[in-house]
Amino acid sequence: MEYIKLSNGIEMPLMGYGVFQVDPSECERCVSDALSVGYRLIDTAQAYYNEDGVGSAIAKSGIKREDLFLVTKVWISNAGEEKAAASIDESLRKLRTDYIDLLLIHQAYGDVFGTWRAMEKAYNAGKVRAIGVSNFQQARFFDFAHYVDIKPMINQLQCNTMIQQNAIQPLLADFGTRMMAWGPLGGQGADGVVKSELLAGIGSRYGKSAAQVALRWLIQRGIVAIPKSTHRERMEQNLNIFDFSLTADEMAQITTLNRHDTGTVNFADVQFVKYLIETYG
Repeated sequence: MEYIKLSNGIEMPLMGYGVFQVDPSECERCVSDALSVGYRLIDTAQAYYNEDGVGSAIAKSGIKREDLFLVTKVWISNAGEEKAAASIDESLRKLRTDYIDLLLIHQAYGDVFGTWRAMEKAYNAGKVRAIGVSNFQQARFFDFAHYVDIKPMINQLQCNTMIQQNAIQPLLADFGTRMMAWGPLGGQGADGVVKSELLAGIGSRYGKSAAQVALRWLIQRGIVAIPKSTHRERMEQNLNIFDFSLTADEMAQITTLNRHDTGTVNFADVQFVKYLIETYG
């Protein structure tokens, strides 16, 4: 495994297992499989409704807590200092742990500043080891990060070889914020990642698939990837990317695949924001 160091010195694995859209009834089994093949970072969220399954799998795994890196996110319905604080305690209960390694604000809407105050308090109390945000686009990220006391340590964004998030990178660097990629193999209209002839051609030189090359490209950029699969064999393949490195020329070739610099989900679309707030706010 390879790691990045967050702004507070915490080391975070560059590869993890994500449980977005993993059915709660399947989550314990999937996380157990992921842990057994070697994953140590697990990414979940309150809105995924499967924190219980993650917690159960971890409790039964026999793996020392300090060897795991757990990520969860505060949902819009729990926005605001008081509700967020209560939801953090509820996530701790469901995950069966005394602390969360990384806690994120899931969406950039609702009382995000109140939520952040609760997260800062949890961080200072030792309930959380690192805090950050998710789906904060450039302008929203700057507005938020400029005003908060503890700067976000992670911004989780849709990012892959087709959605490279190049424009936001300098801004994140200004605040010491690292990137975490959801949809590292596609999703939300970007499934062409695993079908790329360029990635497949590069992979043939190393005995790797297009998907493995796409994941390797991310971690060589220092971006944490959290691919999801419900199949043990695919989990193993996704993790098997630490025995080769892409050349500078190959990395440059892959940059030509970029189609959407900020992602296929328009988080600034008023109808999308209206839906989120009216449904969950």
